[in-house]
Amino acid sequence: MNTENTQFATTKPLLTRAATAETTSDPSAVMTLLADFGTDGSPVTTYRSAFTEGAVGAPAHFHTRASELFFVIGGRLRVLLDDKVEVLEAGDFLHVPPHTPHAFAAATGSEADVLFMFTPGMPRFDYLRLLGRVLRGEASPQEIKDSSELYDNHYVDSPVWRDELGAS
Repeated sequence: MNTENTQFATTKPLLTRAATAETTSDPSAVMTLLADFGTDGSPVTTYRSAFTEGAVGAPAHFHTRASELFFVIGGRLRVLLDDKVEVLEAGDFLHVPPHTPHAFAAATGSEADVLFMFTPGMPRFDYLRLLGRVLRGEASPQEIKDSSELYDNHYVDSPVWRDELGAS
């Protein structure tokens, strides 16, 4: 047995059916929650977001403990990476390592369907639920600020991203 992967040795298969997956939504996206770290033994956190045309997905932020992985299923996604903006097309994959400022939004004139994964995993579904409540006006934005350590979301100012969004 490969001892390098012993953390996954006790992991059992986890199947989430699209028909029964929890969804959460806000005015800009529908998120399908697929696997949350620690739930049913999942070693990762994975969800799918379908963004409306031009919708902003996340402001500039970074994670200290996890890498964030993006796979664009359909449409086009603008992504801030440090101080550069890239446009990802359907089929593109992106790995954002810890401590890398990033942000994302559907590209101008396009919707975006994106699969996200965090590894190593940490429970994040409650953050996504909170985000939806804030964007729908059901919770205070202060709750997001207060949860930065819990969910490893650390927001930063990015003039590059502000200019990108202003140019849309």
